[in-house]
Formats: sequence, C-alpha cells, structure tokens
Amino acid sequence: MTENRHHSLGLSDEAVLEMFETMVMARKIDERMWLLNRAGKIPFVISCQGQEAAQVGAAFALDREKDYVLPYYRDMGVVLAFGMTARELMLSGFAKAEDPNSGGRQMPGHFGQKKNRIVTGSSPVTTQVPHAVGVALGGRMAGEDLVTFVTFGEGSSNQGDFHEGANYAAVHKLPVIFMCENNKYAISVPYEKQVACEKISDRAIGYGMPGFTVDGNDPLEVYKAVKEAADRGRRGEGPTLIETISYRLTPHSSDDDDRSYREQDEVAEAKKKDPIFLFETYLKEVGVLTEEKLTEINERIAAAVNEATDYAENAPYAEPESALKHVYAE
Repeated sequence: MTENRHHSLGLSDEAVLEMFETMVMARKIDERMWLLNRAGKIPFVISCQGQEAAQVGAAFALDREKDYVLPYYRDMGVVLAFGMTARELMLSGFAKAEDPNSGGRQMPGHFGQKKNRIVTGSSPVTTQVPHAVGVALGGRMAGEDLVTFVTFGEGSSNQGDFHEGANYAAVHKLPVIFMCENNKYAISVPYEKQVACEKISDRAIGYGMPGFTVDGNDPLEVYKAVKEAADRGRRGEGPTLIETISYRLTPHSSDDDDRSYREQDEVAEAKKKDPIFLFETYLKEVGVLTEEKLTEINERIAAAVNEATDYAENAPYAEPESALKHVYAE
C-alpha cells in the first residue's frame, strides 16, 4: 500500500480530489484551446501542459480568501484554483467583450480578476515580480495579514525585475513567495545556456532568503514548500524563493515549432512523468480515486469545457468604439 502523504500534510481526501480535478480542468481547457487555434478560431495559445501540478499544488497552499497572486502567462492552474472559470478563460481565448482579464484587449495569458485577487500581468516578462513586492509592502502598511505569490519562468529569472524585487523583499522582510516554474526552456533556449548556476534556488542566498528546489511534477511536494513559505511570510520572517522542476510538454506557444531546438525523443520521455498521470496513480494507490469517480470527474470537466467553448464562441466582441476605454481618464 502506498503511503498516504496528503494526510500527513493536513490535506483531506476531498482537498486532493479537488486539486486533481483542477489540474485536469487546466489540461482539458488547454487542449481544447490548441484545437480551436488549429481550426483558426482563436489566435494564440500559451500552454500550461506539464506544469499543472506545480501551479495547483502552490495555489492550494495559499489562503484563497485573502492572499494575492501575480501569475505569469502559463498559470492556468493557479487562476482556476483562485476562482476563475472555464468560461472566463475561454472568453479570453476568443477575445470577447466579457473576458474578465481585459475585455478582449489582451492576448490570452494576461490573467487579472480583481474579485479573486489575481493581479494582472503585462507582456514584458517578470514585471509582475516588483508588483508582488509592492502589494506585500502595501498589505503590511495597511496592517493586513496577506501573502503575495508570484511566478515566472527560469528564463525570465534573468531579468532585472526579478533581482530588484527579490532584494527589496528580503531587505524589508516582506511576505512574498517567489516561485520559479523551471520548465527547462526559455522559448528555444535550454537551461544550461540561460544560467550558470546549477539551480535557480541557488540565487536565494545572495538576497538573504531561503531557497528550495522541489519536484514540480508532484503537487504535494510543491504544496508543502509553498505552505511553509506562506507561514514564514505571515510570521514576519520575509520572502522565500521556490523553484519547481517540470517540463514544458508543448511548444512555447501556438506560434512556435519546438522541433527546431529539442529532440522529440526528449519530449516523449518527459511525457512519462506527466504530472496528471503521476497524481492520478498516487490517488488510486491510496484508495482516494476510484474508476467511477475518475469517470465522473472527466465527464463533469468535458461538459464544462464544451459549455465554455460554445458560450465564448457565440459571445459578442467588444464594440469598436470601446477601443479607447481605460486609456484616458474618463
């Protein structure tokens, strides 16, 4: 019998099933978006496939009633866990007026939703890092008990925004969790051509904060690391850098051909460690997930994705006259 790891982390059977369902939902929305893109119905996809465990494991470790998340463009698992719906994500993919992120003004992946404390990101990578530090500082000044959680890829951890944000958060002991989702490739550039140190988490010591590298294919390991980081932040002990190691199972985006820079054997090998398959296996081995329950989850998700697709495809586009809205003060 497989050891029940989630109970020792304080997670109920219901909670891990919800984690699993959120991971599968992210994957199924993503897969549908690729089909829609190839059918010429939506313009662009930037994928979460292979990173769902890290995203969902982390999100479940936060307080989803008061913490703020500043996600990067692949973080569909994070925003689903924080309350965004399949329908809302599809409205974004189709760039419709009801898209909660931007009213159809931004490309997909620019997540933002005030009511769920998802702070909108920008197209230049890693600009969300100093924003997360600012939100944490603002929370402290207002006397609020909140943690900010910000993600970025290993490639964009080389941007100045990361270093400035990390330094400021550490000096001021702000409750920020910096999570680098290391999927091995910055578009076409492999890890060893981006960074000279062995691990991204090695950078933490330079800023005087703890750094950890964890298995990004294991949502429970990520949950544990993020939970401890959130607890540290709430106790006033400052920020933490967490690196989750996974693999990007798709090309960088729907405009990229990854055959030009990585062997397809490497991708096939990575698929054997697909985080959804691994977590499903664990849940079955500990007796939490039965075949009946799995069928029920898959049917529920398929219905939700179909409904979301139909709704978004038929929803109206923004009126052309609204193009200047939110540009100048009204």
